[in-house]
Amino acid sequence: MASIIVMSGKNKGDYYPLGRRTTVIGRDEALLIQILDDGVSRKHVQIHFDKESGKYFALDMKSKNGVFVNNRKIDNETTLMDGDQIRIGQTVLFFTQKDFPNREDAMSHFKKVGQRVNITKTIEGPG
Repeated sequence: MASIIVMSGKNKGDYYPLGRRTTVIGRDEALLIQILDDGVSRKHVQIHFDKESGKYFALDMKSKNGVFVNNRKIDNETTLMDGDQIRIGQTVLFFTQKDFPNREDAMSHFKKVGQRVNITKTIEGPG
């Protein structure tokens, strides 16, 4: 199963296992994953699992400010890969194919991956 870890914003550090259900992420308080960000629509992005392919997909739910996967605006359903960064409003979400028994293990994994990302940016140069 997969997970979402909030990388930035007011919800930074939040961890959500996705399971195999469809998950809607947005500002609406009735959602399983509520993001407190003025740039996020009430129902901003949908993430769903396709049983046939075994993959997760992201879909912009006609949000005002769009959905960006790895800094690319998505217009159609987009396949998510391990390590993808999803930006909605000013909040960045980290998608991983891994499932964790608890928040602490998820954050430990995220910190290790984050260090690799920072090292790569430093070696390649800023930006």
